[in-house]
Amino acid sequence: MNPLDVLKARGFVQQCTGEEAVREALSSSTVTYYVGFDPTADSLHVGHLLPIMAMAHLQRGGHRPIAVVGGGTASVGDPSGKTEMRKMLSRADIDANALAMKAQIERFLVLDGDKGLMVNNADWLLELNYIGFLREIGRHFSVNRMLAAEAYKQRLERGLSFIEFNYQLLQAYDFLELFRRNGCTLQMGGDDQWGNILAGTDLTRRMEQAEVHGLTFPLITTADGKKMGKTEGGAVWLDPSKTSPFDYFQYWLNVDDRDVGRLLKLYTFLPLDRIAELEKLAGPDIREAKRVLAREQTTLVHGAEACASAEAAGHAMVEARASEDLATHAVSAEDLAAGYGVIAALADSGLCKSRGEARRAIQGGGVRLDNEKVSDIEALIPADAAAGDGVVLRFGKKRVVRIIAG
Repeated sequence: MNPLDVLKARGFVQQCTGEEAVREALSSSTVTYYVGFDPTADSLHVGHLLPIMAMAHLQRGGHRPIAVVGGGTASVGDPSGKTEMRKMLSRADIDANALAMKAQIERFLVLDGDKGLMVNNADWLLELNYIGFLREIGRHFSVNRMLAAEAYKQRLERGLSFIEFNYQLLQAYDFLELFRRNGCTLQMGGDDQWGNILAGTDLTRRMEQAEVHGLTFPLITTADGKKMGKTEGGAVWLDPSKTSPFDYFQYWLNVDDRDVGRLLKLYTFLPLDRIAELEKLAGPDIREAKRVLAREQTTLVHGAEACASAEAAGHAMVEARASEDLATHAVSAEDLAAGYGVIAALADSGLCKSRGEARRAIQGGGVRLDNEKVSDIEALIPADAAAGDGVVLRFGKKRVVRIIAG
């Protein structure tokens, strides 16, 4: 498959400036492409993995990635998708964050100079002459067009600083500079970057009369409407000191059933035919598809040994919970076979005072069934799981009951 078709088949492509031209370029020559990462924290998180996985697919297809650490643009702050101005970081913090990010990105990409690069846009942005930049670059930008961009329109209601207003010019200049320095002809990023990417392609075409392109990835949300990589406890980090390998494994193991197939395509390198097989699993069997997802992602980020330890710890925890001396709530086999809802179980067992409270508990993310978060208010107690030792139902940390068939 053409690398662009690989990305499309796996769900990475949201918008593209010239799909046929990009497809042709990827099939006829080595394309140098880039994605930018602002070093605003000392670790990447799961949200950053989507562009990194896409970059890795293209590199495996024979193309050359440039991971651009925004040491310069991080000093300004991207207003896209933000409701307020970012906190200003010191140069020392930015440099330390960039170093930490490089080690994490290198788990996915070869950045040896020939097959791939990591560069810092501080190398060219911090040396810019302001008047010269305005004369050479600023004259190509329409304020009216910039203000019409969604990122700026949203921020105008709350207040947009002049320093943030310059961000689009700087990102566009990154593309121009990468074209001049490295022959980069494709910029990729999240769909909230579409306006900035178009600005970069337009500027490079104007200044260099070059054919360059842009491509965006979808902004991933889970089936329950949450931003990918966010939990009640905050972001899911790649740094093991921020999110342990155990918690990282559990995050993927406990994704919503409705998200499993899509996440396998986006966050693993498994062949599509293997993913199609896993997508056929239903009911309790879908747990195996989630386990495959958790193994693949935890191994990529933390290594095979840490993954094995995390999985073993999870098994031990389940076994320990199974042996707990818990209060039980018996449900007839007939009710289970007819479809006994988690809401009913919460109310009937006394974990919640009413079905209304039970519904709110699920919507708030506080209910777990055998350590798997329940996010669907229509979820049922699996009839087969309630047999034998039963299934453990939890609301919060202290309210626990074992549901058994009886």
